Amino acid sequence: MNFLAHIYLSGDNDLIKIGNFMADGIRGKHFESYPLEIQKGIILHRAIDTFTDAHPIFRKSTKRLHEKYHHYAGVIVDVFYDHFLAKNWNRYSDEKLEEFVERFYQSLHDNHSILSERTKGMMPYMIEHNWLVSYQTIEGINRILTQMDQRTKNESKMRFASQELTEYYSEFEAHFSEFFEELIAHSNIKITTL
Repeated sequence: MNFLAHIYLSGDNDLIKIGNFMADGIRGKHFESYPLEIQKGIILHRAIDTFTDAHPIFRKSTKRLHEKYHHYAGVIVDVFYDHFLAKNWNRYSDEKLEEFVERFYQSLHDNHSILSERTKGMMPYMIEHNWLVSYQTIEGINRILTQMDQRTKNESKMRFASQELTEYYSEFEAHFSEFFEELIAHSNIKITTL
């Protein structure tokens, strides 16, 4: 899953959300230097990724993209699934997406001193371009995928992946809807064990 899903699946604790959000840039046991709630978010992130990567529905989505995008297929599906979460947000939350995202951005500001350097560097761009809300549209997804492609020196070809999103839209959305219910349940159980 990508940023929005990781934040959403963290429950109501701001520090768990932040840990879950910045976990990709924290390797091995380096997470142990962070406050306990941040550590829980990082552990939750890893559990979500493990569950997602092994899930047959997620793998079905990646299979649709694998021939063209190879090992980037999973990254692309993560972004696609965030699109469907943002698009169908009112199915999963009583709070408006814009308000949820604004509260998260504020918590990043409020906890700036404990953020990873990578997160501090990314934060201004993320907030300025409002990445999390932009996931609602295919245009927003295309911008995100293009930026990600540039970071791979255009080797991933992710900038073209919104074509597959459009072409197989209902299929990907059905995959997401079925999968995400299971992921919510898995995440809720994991949070109680942290």
